Amino acid sequence: MPSAEWIVAAAAGIATRWLVLAVVWHVYLAGILVALSRHAPRSSRVLATLLIAPVVSVSGLAWFSGNPFNGAVFAALALLMSGLARRLTPARPVVSSTPSLVSGAALVAYAWTYPHFLAPMPWTTYLVAAPFGLLPCPTLAAVIGITLMVKTLQQRAWSLTVGAAGLIYGLIGIVSLGVTLDMGLLAGAVALIIGTILQPAAGTGHRAPAAQFSH
Repeated sequence: MPSAEWIVAAAAGIATRWLVLAVVWHVYLAGILVALSRHAPRSSRVLATLLIAPVVSVSGLAWFSGNPFNGAVFAALALLMSGLARRLTPARPVVSSTPSLVSGAALVAYAWTYPHFLAPMPWTTYLVAAPFGLLPCPTLAAVIGITLMVKTLQQRAWSLTVGAAGLIYGLIGIVSLGVTLDMGLLAGAVALIIGTILQPAAGTGHRAPAAQFSH
């Protein structure tokens, strides 16, 4: 794994050099959120598949910038997410209960405006060009946030996979890179993991989503 100084410099380079691509990814994320609000995704499988694209982007940019560690990790994560997406329900997404929905929305907003690694610029730029789809932490935060917002994405293997990735990168950001902002990612990842682990004890087994589809 490269040194912390090199990682920080490379991340800043990606965030600055690929600013236009970040805008494109914000439009993409906005499209997903609008589709969710209109019950447009045909299934949770489709929604999960849409969330893989920015993960692939992070991998590609990491390889391009000379960071094979992040490149390989996010390529493997994208492949694993692709396999897990096929195991999700084919029914339309079901929105989570209010606490999970609110925490997920807050995490998506955090990912949307993630300012770290960008050079100082007008605050409006952060609304459209924060490095979602470019760098690991804001990208994982958005994936975890939407997973929290959508009950039918919260299949155990999917939730634990994206939650573990967020937990690891949150800790790397805080401990190794000194990015205290990654506390937001860490909190979201912990919330998803704990909620997933406690789900069977709360009586929300595999049949719970199916019961909601019948309404």
